[in-house]
Amino acid sequence: MARAIWSGSISFGLVSIPVELYSATEDHTVHFNQFQRGTSDRIRYKRVNERTGREVPYDKIVKGHEVDNGEYVIVEPEELEDIAPGRSRTLDIEAFVDLDEIDPVFFQKTYWLGPAKPEFSRPYLLLAQAMKKTNRAGIAMFVMRGKQYLTALKEDNGILAVHTLFFADEIRSPQDVLDVTPEGRAPRGKELDMAISLVESMADDWRPKDYRDTYTERVEKLIADKRKGREIVVEAEPPEATGVVDLMEALQRSVEASKKKRSGAKKKAG
Repeated sequence: MARAIWSGSISFGLVSIPVELYSATEDHTVHFNQFQRGTSDRIRYKRVNERTGREVPYDKIVKGHEVDNGEYVIVEPEELEDIAPGRSRTLDIEAFVDLDEIDPVFFQKTYWLGPAKPEFSRPYLLLAQAMKKTNRAGIAMFVMRGKQYLTALKEDNGILAVHTLFFADEIRSPQDVLDVTPEGRAPRGKELDMAISLVESMADDWRPKDYRDTYTERVEKLIADKRKGREIVVEAEPPEATGVVDLMEALQRSVEASKKKRSGAKKKAG
C-alpha cells in the first residue's frame, strides 16, 4: 500500500477536512549508472573544494547565490528555515475558479487526496460533488518538503485530485523562446479544407491505455539483447520535412491512408 507523502487539512470557509496526499504517478524510466569505458569502474560524484581538491562533508556546506560576476552572498541553512513559511498543515482554498479557464501549460504534477479517516468521508464527498456540479477547481497554497506550491483541487471520479501549478512568472512566452515563429497570413482555401479533412479523418476518442512508453520498452530490449549477445536492431530514420510545393499532395494522400486504415479497423471489429 502506498504511503501518504503529506497530511493536513483542506480548509474552505469554516469547513476543515483532514486529508492525506499521495502521488498519482510513477516513473518507469530505465536508470543507468556511469562507468569508465572498457572497465567495470563506477563513476561517482563527490563534493570537492575546487581550490584544495579535498572532499567536503555535507554538514560543512552552505549555499551561495551569485549577485555579480564572481561575487556571492552566502546563506546558512538556518537562515532559509527562519524565512520559510513553515511546515504547512493546511490546503487553504482561497477561491473556486472555472476549471476550463486554467490553461494546461500551468499544470505541473498530479496527486490524489484522500480523507484521513473514514469518518471524514461525508464532508470530503460533499466538496468533491460541489466542485463537479459547478465545474470549478479550488485554488489553494500549501507547503510541502520546504517548498510552497500553488495548487488546483478538482473532482475526478469521486476522488479529489491536487494539481500543482506553475506560478505565472514561471511560464515563458513562446515569442521569448522560439528561434523561428510562424509567419505569413493564416492558411485558407483548399489547403485548409484538406487539412481539416485530415484532422477529422483521424478523430478518435481519448483512450489513455492505447498509448505506452515504447522508448523505455526499446531500452529494456536493448539491455536484454546486449546481455545475451544478440544483434542490435537499429530503428528507421524519421521522415524528411514536407516541402511547401508537395503539401497539398501529402495532405490528400494522408486523408486517403487514414480512411483506409479506419475502414480496415472497422472490418476487423465487425
